[in-house]
Amino acid sequence: MEFSVLVVDDEKNIREGLGKALELDGYTILLAADGKKALEIINTTDVDLVIADLKMPGLSGQELLKQVSSAYPTVPVIILTGHGTIETAVEAMRDGAFDFLTKPVNLDRLSLLVKRALSNRKLVLEHRALKEEVAKIEQKQKFANIIGKSPQMKKVLEVIEQVAPTRASVLITGESGVGKELVADAIHNLSDRKERPFIKVHCAALTETLLESELFGHEKGSFTGAVATKRGRFELANSGSIFLDEIGEVNQAVQIKILRVLQEKKFERVGGEETLEVDVRIVSATNRDLKKDIQEGRFREDLFYRLNVVNVNVPPLRERKEDIALLAAAFLKEFSEENGKEIVGIDPKAKTALYNYSWPGNIRELRNCIESAVVLAKGNVITPMDLPPSVANESEGDYIKISVGITLAEAEKEIIRGTLNYAKGNKSKAAEVLGIGRKTLHRKIQEYNLVEE
Repeated sequence: MEFSVLVVDDEKNIREGLGKALELDGYTILLAADGKKALEIINTTDVDLVIADLKMPGLSGQELLKQVSSAYPTVPVIILTGHGTIETAVEAMRDGAFDFLTKPVNLDRLSLLVKRALSNRKLVLEHRALKEEVAKIEQKQKFANIIGKSPQMKKVLEVIEQVAPTRASVLITGESGVGKELVADAIHNLSDRKERPFIKVHCAALTETLLESELFGHEKGSFTGAVATKRGRFELANSGSIFLDEIGEVNQAVQIKILRVLQEKKFERVGGEETLEVDVRIVSATNRDLKKDIQEGRFREDLFYRLNVVNVNVPPLRERKEDIALLAAAFLKEFSEENGKEIVGIDPKAKTALYNYSWPGNIRELRNCIESAVVLAKGNVITPMDLPPSVANESEGDYIKISVGITLAEAEKEIIRGTLNYAKGNKSKAAEVLGIGRKTLHRKIQEYNLVEE
């Protein structure tokens, strides 16, 4: 990432001398002889850092600082001052200056200070880029709140697009917290039934007796407490779709009635004699191994095949770590706005912790983690101290986790990513640890799109 630094000083020799010194460090240098000219440059050019003399004719460095801090709060400003004006420099720090340096400027100290200021700026720009990418994904796709660019999620989205316009029943499988309900939402929203009812039933939340009544309704007086006739969820979903979450928790008696709806589109209310007919598309989800449940006699095989016309398997978060940064950025934006905080990004160590953690609770756990971090953050950047101990602590230590079942290419990618994190981005050190040449490492970084990370 190439940064541009604006040096503002009315003394030509100082201005140009600092510019040449910073140019040797690899920065793009912009020069201004006064505060007014500096503002013109800032308003028309992307500037990542401002270094300004405190005392200048016309618009002073202090006034320039106030205007930059107000209009561009994420652009750091370093103030230059003579020995006699240190008190004013301290006041500038209160006005939002990143730091100050006394003249004559120690170039080594300046170089370190610039690196530190720009490391924060880098976080801001990376987070901004991630937010823009999330916005593009949300705008481009029609999948309700599904965020992901990993190969695994691309396959899931392809299946959703193919199956949504059809009448086929869909069984969504995957661990708890992976976002199965979001997949169900996307299937309905992309179908020709999107303007029709979409009724959701969380089967595990209801008792066996209550579940049957909820799904199929009941007649007045059919049981104690049935003071009036009630329409069930299948009736309410007529001409639309119904989502049966945690379908594996349904008892055998209800399974038979659901099977009849699938086969004949007919059912009776609890305690009723009238046969009702419905046109309902069934989308169901489970985190259980239904084939094992079939073998053990807990789930009907005929119902399984009727529900599982198309299977959409949502991978766990640990198998699609490419999506962690995007998801974290989306949650960071959501909870920063919700809590009235200006969080500008996640620092590298905290990012490493997020990548290295195994996420047994998947996206739901990541969401809770980011919400907690935003609430507890003392500054405007998320650090490891802001993360839950379970996330921060598991990530400590010099080891790399490789999940069973991933390909050799995916394993290599994780090893390279983990080694780069261990080497704190030092490619020469990472190449030495991996036992490969620096050119080979650079090629692998490009191949696996690890440049941004």
